[in-house]
Amino acid sequence: MQKLQQLTLAGVLALSATGALADDPPVTAPPMKRSVQMCERCGTVEHVRHEKRKGEGGTAGIVGGAVVGGLLGNQIGKGNGRALATVGGAVAGGYAGNEVQKHVNSKEVWITQVRMRDGSVRHFEQQAAPRWKAGSVVRLNSNNQLRLAGTT
Repeated sequence: MQKLQQLTLAGVLALSATGALADDPPVTAPPMKRSVQMCERCGTVEHVRHEKRKGEGGTAGIVGGAVVGGLLGNQIGKGNGRALATVGGAVAGGYAGNEVQKHVNSKEVWITQVRMRDGSVRHFEQQAAPRWKAGSVVRLNSNNQLRLAGTT
């Protein structure tokens, strides 16, 4: 009788263990597309960010600002005070004009961080908003520009 109880207990434990395994199937990674695995110039987008960059200042902004600043400074004071205000206005105007030109020439860029198939991480810049997002699979075309994998 004791032998029968041990066998029954062993059977119940075995069934409950297999039932528990059936509730929690093994975790597997999602399969990759075969074409992506074969692509030597493919990668996965890790991050896309947008940046606004100041443009270049230049002679036009400096000279234009200096002229306007000098004219405004010349309206202040008399004698040596007027000359000092003119020079100060020209210097301040030149600086301000250069900053305004940098703002006018600013540009927006999108920077895409890609983990390539070989494991390296590369960054790509473009001025147009990209069609991909984090997790997208991209490939480099012959001009070293990114394209969504599977597009021409």
